[in-house]
Amino acid sequence: MDFRLKVFFTVATRLSFTKAASELFITQPAISKHIQELEEEYKTKLFERNGSKIALTNAGDTLLKHTKNIFEIYREIDFDLSTFSNERKGLLRLGASTTIAQYIISPLLARFHQKLEAVKVNLLNGNTEQIENALLNKEIEIGIVEGQSKNPSIKYTQFIRDELVLVCNSSNPLVKRKEIAPLDLKSLRFLVREQGSGTLEVIEYALKPFNIKIDQLQIEMQLGSTESIKSYLLNSDCVAFMSIHAVSKELKNKELQIIDIDNLTIERYFYIITLQGKSDPLSELFIKNISSYYNLKL
Repeated sequence: MDFRLKVFFTVATRLSFTKAASELFITQPAISKHIQELEEEYKTKLFERNGSKIALTNAGDTLLKHTKNIFEIYREIDFDLSTFSNERKGLLRLGASTTIAQYIISPLLARFHQKLEAVKVNLLNGNTEQIENALLNKEIEIGIVEGQSKNPSIKYTQFIRDELVLVCNSSNPLVKRKEIAPLDLKSLRFLVREQGSGTLEVIEYALKPFNIKIDQLQIEMQLGSTESIKSYLLNSDCVAFMSIHAVSKELKNKELQIIDIDNLTIERYFYIITLQGKSDPLSELFIKNISSYYNLKL
């Protein structure tokens, strides 16, 4: 029954028999058989099938909620009982928004693994909105995100400070100017992240006092990753607001340059996010570990 629930959970979250089969390393007919047996067990359909597409029925949605709770209890059992053998083990599902996943979290995960080799960490990467949704859907236990808005169902804990800087190619004529005015931003060609990005949200908030809206800027292109924006910048005269953590190497190599803006500094915090009123020992241990890492650094 446990493995059938794992099969069901994978199909329900991926909404694909093919993806579930690939992820679980079993055949697609085996996936179908497990789902059929569950439907026979509970005497109800769990999925609506429409050609190649599937969707959860109301019964399937109910079973998914219970399955998430069951797996959460299993995680806690694994971790709590491992303390009796002096070997902390378990599964930690972590989510991080794009900038953090690419430029911040790797040394933290390496350090955590060195201390607790028996703990398995799964990392989900996405924009801030996607990571918050994954937490609310109990697909992860902890997230680390950027962003200005706050969901009342989520607990936000300040992690580390970041600064968004306006950068351009080192050969851009703007480099010759010591400083630009906020209104000059309207005449520049911008690269921005996709909707749902924490970076875009923070930029919108910072420009409000100057009565500048994102849709008033000349957006040349929306790109889905920080790396794609950097690559585009190196081959164009566009500009972009980017995390100082994300461009440190390019600034050091003088491939990109910071453009100072009069009376505008965009600072923010990255936040550790967990569900309000929800905590477990493994998540607390991870948060304590990464916090101590940056306390030593700062």
